[in-house]
Amino acid sequence: MAYQLHYWPGIQGRGEFVRLALEAAGAPYLDVARDPGGMAAMERCLDDPAVARPPFAPPFLVDGKTVIAQTAAILFYLGPRLRLAPVRETDRLWVHQIQLTITDFMAEVHDVHHPVAGSLYYEDQRGEALRRAPDFRGNRLPKFMRWFEAVLERNPSNATREAPHLVGARLSYADLSLFQMVEGLLYAMPKATRRVLRQVPHVAALHDTVPRHRRLAAYLASERRLPFNEQGIFRHYPELDG
Repeated sequence: MAYQLHYWPGIQGRGEFVRLALEAAGAPYLDVARDPGGMAAMERCLDDPAVARPPFAPPFLVDGKTVIAQTAAILFYLGPRLRLAPVRETDRLWVHQIQLTITDFMAEVHDVHHPVAGSLYYEDQRGEALRRAPDFRGNRLPKFMRWFEAVLERNPSNATREAPHLVGARLSYADLSLFQMVEGLLYAMPKATRRVLRQVPHVAALHDTVPRHRRLAAYLASERRLPFNEQGIFRHYPELDG
């Protein structure tokens, strides 16, 4: 049976981290809200009082009778099933911790362009965004990237490999998610991101080598991969780059 992924149809957003895992594994799935009537089906799951454990918001995944919300929780569930997580429990938990850190990082990226409220347009909080962006570029972006670089440096499996991994010697969903973060940042803040990437060669290598995986390369070149746009998490406002 195919997995059912519920997420907004016009943006990559948080759902893209799940899509990358499903696509890299070649797992059958239905992107529900992209089909006719799919939005109504997604909204019923969110709003129907008969749903005993309603998701707070998309993305959420339906696998038979199991419903999982929150990107990191979905990937923790899918990881072993898609062979994108290590076998040992301690290693699986380490991958999950890395994914949770990526979730924190993603929230800070979003809050650069929406520092006051998600319900307001960017134009309504542009002044506050202009104040927040320099701290993100100068402090938060390098701090997160240096941490990922340290994780990659301390993974002994990377000692003799051109293609580094965050945990162990095989591709994990955390590798896919870090690739997506770098891709999004190169769209949103290309100048600032390229400066930082020069200081974190292992992160840069991971970003360059992850898309070489056969299934992932096919997905990234397909129409299923939506382009970045100014409705998602990663938004390009030139005045916020520097």
